[in-house]
Amino acid sequence: MSNSRVIDMNNTNVPETTALKDFLSLIKIGIVNSNLITTFTGLWLALVFTHQHFLQSLDIIVLALLGSALIIAGSCSINNFIDRDIDPIMSRTKSRPTVTGKISGAKVLTIGFSFIILGTILLFMTSITAGVIGIIGVFSYVVLYSMWSKRLYVSNTIVGSISGAVPPLIGWAAVDPNLDPIAWVLFLMMFIWQPPHFYALAMKRCEEYRAAKIPMLPVVKGFEVTKRHIVFWVACLLPLPFFLLPLGMTFFVLATIFNIGWLVLGLYGFKMKDDLKWARLMFVYSLNYLTILFVAMVIVTVI
Repeated sequence: MSNSRVIDMNNTNVPETTALKDFLSLIKIGIVNSNLITTFTGLWLALVFTHQHFLQSLDIIVLALLGSALIIAGSCSINNFIDRDIDPIMSRTKSRPTVTGKISGAKVLTIGFSFIILGTILLFMTSITAGVIGIIGVFSYVVLYSMWSKRLYVSNTIVGSISGAVPPLIGWAAVDPNLDPIAWVLFLMMFIWQPPHFYALAMKRCEEYRAAKIPMLPVVKGFEVTKRHIVFWVACLLPLPFFLLPLGMTFFVLATIFNIGWLVLGLYGFKMKDDLKWARLMFVYSLNYLTILFVAMVIVTVI
């Protein structure tokens, strides 16, 4: 156990929390919820394009959403266990129960692996494809990202983007194991979205990542290089609406506007003097981008 962790655990300034709040922090409920939005969108679109009825598929829907939630929550729990030595260094993570000691390491691992096993079983009850994709997502997040690339390579964000992109594939595969090309466009959309989102976050938290010795792009290459990478990844989103034309012209126009808006904001970063303010704007835009467009995919297929 590192000295920093001992100090933090003995710190009387650790905020009071409830058992529920500690549990939700452990499973990273924000990540679980945001990924469930993309899982549901993939599931919903699969129902629409295979002409299946929502109410007649409630069993598949419940199994897919619950299974996805469990494997994501379990993976995040194990990630917290792995990072318990560096989390005390960063302000946004130093209150996690794995740092404060409010949940023991043994309990964290028990929760993590139990959730992953149960969630995987539920996904396999929908389709073999959904179960396999779920396993790939867990492996890429826990092993390839958390245990391997995060502390070693500046490409850790790209590696971590694999796991963040699989939820819509899981949702689609639960309904249609054949995975229509639109499902893969959703995967690409999620994969490409993550680097500019997390690079903006890394710029905001650059000094904390530096102190924790995490080789995030802004830490290793600086802000100017990070800006260029962000703009590159945002630009890669521009062609995707053309592959989503089956969703209708309304969504195509909306997605294109959001893509251009994000790109313009990204390019504006080369003129802004306050890099951190720009990073905050980019981060907030990315959150709204993801939520609005994935919800819009559902809405345009309903009306």
